[in-house]
Amino acid sequence: MWRSFFLAVGAYICLLGVEALAIQKAVLKPQTRGGQVVSPARDLTPPEWAPWSLLACGSVVVLYSLTLVRSKGG
Repeated sequence: MWRSFFLAVGAYICLLGVEALAIQKAVLKPQTRGGQVVSPARDLTPPEWAPWSLLACGSVVVLYSLTLVRSKGG
């Protein structure tokens, strides 16, 4: 179970790194309820170090998950 958990977390972190490498800015649309704006639109800009750090950490976690011993029961 731990092996698959760490593999999934590592793959997700790698995927976030690839996405951060591909985009320059993400714009979140405003949240509305009943025609009124609850929260305004936000711009998210990943820092310059984020894509490579996420890719590196994700790959380390994936490699770690591959070195874990498989459980025999369950």
